[in-house]
Amino acid sequence: MKTVLSSEWLKLRSVRATHHAIGIAALMVVLGVIWTFYVSSLADERGTLRAAAPEEGFLPLVQISLAVLGVLAITSEYATGMIRTSLVAVPKRSTLLLAKAGIVGLATFVAANSTLLLTYATSRLIANDRHLGFNETSFADDLPMLFASGLSVTALALVGLGLGAAIRSTAGAIVSVVAMLFVLPGVVNYLPPPWNMRIATLLLPNLVPQIADQRLSSRLGNGFLPPWAALAVLLAYPIVALTIGYYEFKRKDA
Repeated sequence: MKTVLSSEWLKLRSVRATHHAIGIAALMVVLGVIWTFYVSSLADERGTLRAAAPEEGFLPLVQISLAVLGVLAITSEYATGMIRTSLVAVPKRSTLLLAKAGIVGLATFVAANSTLLLTYATSRLIANDRHLGFNETSFADDLPMLFASGLSVTALALVGLGLGAAIRSTAGAIVSVVAMLFVLPGVVNYLPPPWNMRIATLLLPNLVPQIADQRLSSRLGNGFLPPWAALAVLLAYPIVALTIGYYEFKRKDA
C-alpha cells in the first residue's frame, strides 16, 4: 500500500493540472486582500460596516477548483489511457481507488486549510482595528467555521473523484459537482415548505455553517442541524460518491 500511495502522490504532483487547480484556489488570498482593502475603505468613511469575511465569501472558488482536482485525478488517466498501466501495476481496483482517495484527500485538505488560514490572517491584519463585521470575533470563535470550510473542500474533492470514477468523463463529473454546489441550492428554493428547508439543510453548501453551530437564515426561514449531524451528512457525501465510483470502476473494463 505504501508503494501505491507513493505512486499516486507522484502522479498527482507531476501533472500540470494539479498546480493550476491549487493556484486557482490560492487566488482566494489575493481576492481576500483586495476585498478587505475595499471594505476597509468603506468602513473608514462610514465608521462601521458589516461585510462578509473573505474566507467565507470566496470559499466556493476553493471548493470548485479543488473538486476539479479530484475529478482529474482519475479522468485524466482514462483520457490518456494511463489507467490501463495503473491497473497492471495495481490489479486490485479497491486498493487503487483507496490510494487515490487518500492522496487527493490529504492534498486538498492541506491546500484548502493553508489557503483559508492565510486568507483569514491577511484579512484581519489589513483590517486591524477597523469596525468591520468580520473583525468582531476571535480566532477561537472562527476556528470551527474555518475547520468546517476546509473539510467541505476535501469532501467535495473526494466527491469529484468518486463521480469521475463512475462517469469517466471530466466534463460530466465537473458539471455534476457544479450542479451540486450551485444549482441544487437554487432549485430547492422553489420547493413547497417545509420541504424546501428540510432539504436545504442537507445540501453540501449549507452544511459548513451548521457544523460551526450556526443557523441557516434565508427567505426559506431558519433551518438547523446539530453540528454532529451536519458533520455526518458532510462525510456521507464522499462515502456515497466513492462507493458508487468503486462499483462502476470495478464493473466496467478500463
